[in-house]
Amino acid sequence: MEQLFFNKAGIVLGIILGLLILATAVIYTVYRDSQELKDRIYSWWIIIIFFILGAMLNTTVAMFFFGFLSFLALKEYFTLIPTRRTDRRVIFYAYLAIIPQFYFAGIQWYGMFIIWIPVYLFLLLPFRQVLTGNNEGFLENTSRIQWGLMMLVFGLSHIAYMLTLPPVQGSDIGGKALVLYLVLLTELNDILQYIWGKRIGKRKIVPKVSPNKTIEGFVGALISITVLAILFSFLTPFTWIQAAIAGMIISSAGFVGDVVISMIKRDIGVKDSGTLLPGHGGILDRIDSLTYTAPLFFHYVYYLYY
Repeated sequence: MEQLFFNKAGIVLGIILGLLILATAVIYTVYRDSQELKDRIYSWWIIIIFFILGAMLNTTVAMFFFGFLSFLALKEYFTLIPTRRTDRRVIFYAYLAIIPQFYFAGIQWYGMFIIWIPVYLFLLLPFRQVLTGNNEGFLENTSRIQWGLMMLVFGLSHIAYMLTLPPVQGSDIGGKALVLYLVLLTELNDILQYIWGKRIGKRKIVPKVSPNKTIEGFVGALISITVLAILFSFLTPFTWIQAAIAGMIISSAGFVGDVVISMIKRDIGVKDSGTLLPGHGGILDRIDSLTYTAPLFFHYVYYLYY
């Protein structure tokens, strides 16, 4: 079964690497004066290599990889939002919450995985905030921290749990193939929304939040990802109808995740969340869509097959 996964994944990863090599050649020959494009393609190489090494080869390594990714995203988020000195004690507990969340994912303890942050941390963090003795801005600051935990730890941890899912009964498809399917379609959705929007986009959806997002770009990506979801369904146990629904979920959820993170940046007054990935921005700029697609796709699969 593992060998079958690598055969199927090898086809997909081979296509991705082939397209990346082609894009690199075009940029360094046709667009060699564009430093932005060079930075973007360089970052894509880094992202894909780290994803393959961190997520696809070993499940234990993958837990640490996605846990560290959540930590970086949460840290980037906390550097953007306004915080008080007393909030640091509460933020420390938020960082600590990452460890058990990914541990529960790694040992497949679904009961604790699904309630650790939404229930236990939701109840604990306000009390820890009370113990600081600073009642000014209590509701606002507690909400900011809890929202960050839900999006950037709880949301992303669904990818880690998905990796541990066993093969579906009567199928050779397991968690790793489903994660590859999810991440591939989510990233393609971001790219296709941009391409369709540039080519035929006229009517803006949320001009005050993300001026480049258009109705045509959204619909074009929705149709394209639905088709691609069916084409790549050999990575899943889906029927073609289930794959089409999965594509629509990923495309629409990816759009929502993108504009929600954009709204945060607009509220704070920054264009990018960081500078870690040249040409892309920060971690939040790259995983914004996954914060929505990961939990929704996970529960769609879990409902159907587990």
